[in-house]
Amino acid sequence: MPEVRVHVASKVGLHARPAALVARLAAEQPVTVTIRKDGGEPVPAASVLNLMTLGAMRGDEVILAAEGELAQASLDRVAALIASDMDGE
Repeated sequence: MPEVRVHVASKVGLHARPAALVARLAAEQPVTVTIRKDGGEPVPAASVLNLMTLGAMRGDEVILAAEGELAQASLDRVAALIASDMDGE
């Protein structure tokens, strides 16, 4: 199962607007993308509530995983968003 490690770039972490953006993009993928912090249990990344309960703050590393034919491309898309400035100032 492919995994991608990425650091959260948003100033507020994966909370509120950034969580909604990530959840929406994850839900659009053809495979189920999961997210976890190191040592934690993976949760579906398509859920805003799951993302917010991770407690991932700016600079924290999260691990994305997915299975299936288009897993790597899906992980790369979601990882690129998490690594970007989603604060929209």
